[in-house]
Amino acid sequence: MHIKATKCNRFCLVASVKNQEVFNHPEAQASFEALFRSFDPEVQFQYFKSFRRVRISFSDALAAAEARLRLHKTDFCGKEMRLYFAQSVHIGSPRLEPPKPDKQFLISPPASPPVGWEQSKDPTPVINYDLLCAISKLGPGEKYELHTATPTTPSVVVHVCEDEQGNSSAPDDSDQDDKSRPPRPKIIQTRRPDYTPKVKQ
Repeated sequence: MHIKATKCNRFCLVASVKNQEVFNHPEAQASFEALFRSFDPEVQFQYFKSFRRVRISFSDALAAAEARLRLHKTDFCGKEMRLYFAQSVHIGSPRLEPPKPDKQFLISPPASPPVGWEQSKDPTPVINYDLLCAISKLGPGEKYELHTATPTTPSVVVHVCEDEQGNSSAPDDSDQDDKSRPPRPKIIQTRRPDYTPKVKQ
């Protein structure tokens, strides 16, 4: 949708009213409308309470200009009232245009991929066998220097921790199965409250 620049509407004013009585009390509303009916008896009003604005539509552009000239920044019910000419937005096309062809493949599900597009294949994972070999040689209680210290950088040393039982050899799966496991805690269900049906008299 192409939106052009806004233009000033010479037949319509927008009043910025800070006094809430205009939107809540019919007496204040009648006195507010009387100010503008003196310039144009056929003037129409639209109240927007949330925005504290009133749209005032005139049948004559000269009457709207004169009302704005005389009533702008005047006092109404103890507070200043400001008037502005309304702006109308001119839309080039009433319909929403489709996206450009080179962007349509981003739609889910895509309508059609662009010309020349091919699905990329997943690359083969890179396995560092040197790293796996170095990890397999690590033993508990030993330290290995990964990076030698230089005059400007420290060295990087890995210390392999021992297991909790102080056994240097890693336990086998068979040993773990033989060990007695602690019993699982029993889940106690919430007791249902007692229900006594009422006897109709």
